[in-house]
Amino acid sequence: MITIAIAEDHQSLIDGVELLLRYEEEISIVGMANDGEELLNIVRRKQPKVVLTDIRMPKIDGIAACKIIKKEFPHTKIIAFSMFDQEDAVRQMIEAGASGYLLKNSPLEEVLTAIQQIAKGETYFDAAIDPSLFSKDAKQPSKKQLLSKSEREILKLIGQGKTSSEIAAIRFNSVSTVETHRKNIIRKLGLHGKGELLRYAIEKKYDF
Repeated sequence: MITIAIAEDHQSLIDGVELLLRYEEEISIVGMANDGEELLNIVRRKQPKVVLTDIRMPKIDGIAACKIIKKEFPHTKIIAFSMFDQEDAVRQMIEAGASGYLLKNSPLEEVLTAIQQIAKGETYFDAAIDPSLFSKDAKQPSKKQLLSKSEREILKLIGQGKTSSEIAAIRFNSVSTVETHRKNIIRKLGLHGKGELLRYAIEKKYDF
């Protein structure tokens, strides 16, 4: 079970994430906070496996909260969830101990993917973040790490020449779900269209 605490000063965004995760059997939300002080209280009481936190929050910001959490609970994994993709914000969260960084304009489905990967000890960084923003000693995500398990499986099937309809049948998904995964893969890998995705999948099919 992945226990998670969420900190965000906009309640509507917390509600959206909570709705996304509510029916995930492997995930349990143990607390939701609107400021950093409340987040620390939740973490100290519940000791969640993963924390999803905004950076700019009242009382204690996400960077300071991240440092405190990692000092008191080093095994807790932290994901920054922010509107800011500036160099300072990204680097400060990584240096504070965050294992992932997501932008708030990412699809909510990507939040779930990030939580699942980071809970397994991996890193997860939004594909929109320029890798050059990472500090030299920070662990930069590989293209493989940018993709979720589902996306890697779909990429393999694309490399085998499967159509979206065939992939949907194999994975018991809808065609629209497969098409959404295709678009996300293209965006994360910085590709341009389905033709480039197919070429990439054929070249890399044994790497995923």
